[in-house]
Amino acid sequence: MSFEVVEEHTNNLLGRREAKLVVHHQGAGTPDRLTVRKLASEHFKAPVDIVFVRSIATRTGGSSATCMVEIYTDEKAAGIVPAYLKNRMLPKDQRVAKVKKEAEPKPAAPAAKAPKPAAEKKTEAKPAEKKEDAKAAPAKEAKPPAGKEAKPAAGKEDKPPAAKEAKPAKADSKPKA
Repeated sequence: MSFEVVEEHTNNLLGRREAKLVVHHQGAGTPDRLTVRKLASEHFKAPVDIVFVRSIATRTGGSSATCMVEIYTDEKAAGIVPAYLKNRMLPKDQRVAKVKKEAEPKPAAPAAKAPKPAAEKKTEAKPAEKKEDAKAAPAKEAKPPAGKEAKPAAGKEDKPPAAKEAKPAKADSKPKA
């Protein structure tokens, strides 16, 4: 595994050197942070404790990774590094895991389930009422008036009122200035 320094910048205000490295990993996966950290500490002749890898990015299918590395002047200057970055620099078995609050959501879940059956009962009652209304309405419409034919009269009566009703609806839908 080889690497080259593409950019190097000294940040005197924060007491560190910022470097952009390209690590070539032909035939292997993207190197982990610990490997890049060791390579950078050897190259810059600095202790591993003050070298931090900000990011590692590899293009899909590529064989080289672009790494952003920060090398601090001393451990006191390295105190500004966020805790999550310090945690990333540790081996996986030594990292501090996030504490999940599993105890609190569990009691809340059964309480949330209790109102759901009540909501289901309400939804069951509404379709029953709609079915009764639907049954009653077609029964009234199905009876044609005595002495008139149902099909021609219904066809002629339905079309003109629908056209008349559509025109006022369009006029109402326009915004008034």
